Amino acid sequence: MADIAISGPHGVGIRAIGGRLPERVVTNAELEQRLDTTDAWISEYIGVQTRRWSAPDEWSSDLGAAALLDACERAGVSPETVDLLICGTYTPDHLIPATAVAIMGKAGIQGVPGFDVNTGGCPGGTWALDVGAKYVASGAYRRVAVVLADVSTKTFDPQDRTVGVIFGDGAACYLLEPVEAGKGVTSALLRSDPTAYTTAYVKREKRTWADGTPKQSAFGDNFAHMHGRGVRDFALDRVPGFVEELVKTHDLSVDDIDLIVFHQANYHLIHLLMERLGLPADRTMTNVQKYGNTSGAGVPLVLREAMDTGRLKPGSNVVIVSFGAGMSHGGTLIRWTGDDDFGLFS
Repeated sequence: MADIAISGPHGVGIRAIGGRLPERVVTNAELEQRLDTTDAWISEYIGVQTRRWSAPDEWSSDLGAAALLDACERAGVSPETVDLLICGTYTPDHLIPATAVAIMGKAGIQGVPGFDVNTGGCPGGTWALDVGAKYVASGAYRRVAVVLADVSTKTFDPQDRTVGVIFGDGAACYLLEPVEAGKGVTSALLRSDPTAYTTAYVKREKRTWADGTPKQSAFGDNFAHMHGRGVRDFALDRVPGFVEELVKTHDLSVDDIDLIVFHQANYHLIHLLMERLGLPADRTMTNVQKYGNTSGAGVPLVLREAMDTGRLKPGSNVVIVSFGAGMSHGGTLIRWTGDDDFGLFS
């Protein structure tokens, strides 16, 4: 654990982003054998070609710990120097303790706080980041790990194609540190719409197979339920105006955005949102086509790829937007930082 007191004004930068995906690759051809669907239908309406499914004994903390260790390796720091660990998840290993604590144990971290935030899964890529950034901004913590980890496939009804064709499992980790004031992660714009509470949720009910025997997910009598059309309509109706409102608070327009990353819900939906904003397709990046909807991890996993491929430069205006169960949605402007921006407060 580092000496964590920080004095003076400062910003919050993303030092590194780690990731972890399960080994198992599930193709559309395989789903054709399991569900009432076809590769052509999935490709046309969802845009997913493959997704990753966790092993039966692989849980959120396993993926999350691996993502955390990856972030620390990329930053060249020891996990023991993390001062606070926050886990955004809706699929905890157990109801208690917090999955963050399990991740700490598997990553070899002791003597620091860890807790979970449940923002409804998919919104977590923005919401949980905002929580972590505020702890760094407070000056009380120098290095905060924000882990997004979900094993959504463990909430499946094996016969439900509405979720079965879309979701995959995965984890990502933002490693946050102080930077010069005016740079890095800005305060998020966050909203929730309780009238759409049941558009996407994990429904508690008893279900049976055709012969009457009980049907259960890995979470017992809890099953993912999603009204896909409702999510799509919500996103197309609300998100473009929300993005314009967000950038306007920073005295910018959408034309000033160098890269915008949306929640990885649906490949075609993301490009429709870009069209509604009047932005070219090359101003965004996607991974939903190869990993599926990885819940809160989707946005940071795209940012990780953007870092690896050189799409992000110091000073770039990056906007991230998440939406999902709630219907909660959030957006953040990030004034991207580089290696030279860190270490100023060590």
